[in-house]
Amino acid sequence: MVDLGHVVADELAAHLGKVLEGQGVLICTAESCTGGGVSSAITSVTGCSEWFDRGFVVYSNDAKRKMLGVKVTTLKKHGAVSKAVVEEMAKGAIKKSNATFSVAISGLAGPGGGTEEKPVGLVWIAWAVEGQIDATRMIFPGDGAAVRSGAVAMALQGLLVRALEWKDKNKKNAVDIGEVESLV
Repeated sequence: MVDLGHVVADELAAHLGKVLEGQGVLICTAESCTGGGVSSAITSVTGCSEWFDRGFVVYSNDAKRKMLGVKVTTLKKHGAVSKAVVEEMAKGAIKKSNATFSVAISGLAGPGGGTEEKPVGLVWIAWAVEGQIDATRMIFPGDGAAVRSGAVAMALQGLLVRALEWKDKNKKNAVDIGEVESLV
């Protein structure tokens, strides 16, 4: 099987860059199982320094706690691969950066470490935009590379969707403000 995940990720990152270019906002990443894969795809885009602030690679629980402020109680209660942890990672990434948008990823890429409740291939991804956080649970098939590739693509797709929504919302607000100013 030919893995084309990097091609998809690069295309998504390039499109994300086109959407965010000139918008005056920054994004950041908080990655565990993907080991910086989202940041790598983003930094392959020419001009990304205009819209990419930083990436946190927080593979260990200690790194999640120290770098992003994930609570020990959250880690103990839910485990690193959980909705609660990626939500705290996404919040922490925003807090520790200059970003408006963040994405956080934690998962089990394998080959070992899976359980019936949390199988290999399980990935949680959370996105934060201006205080709003949402998360999704995915199970990607294949080996570790395929799981990471799928998670990177899904994270970028989610960033792209949220960036388009944000841009549309803010464009309407800018038009509304302009309309009000023209009436004054």
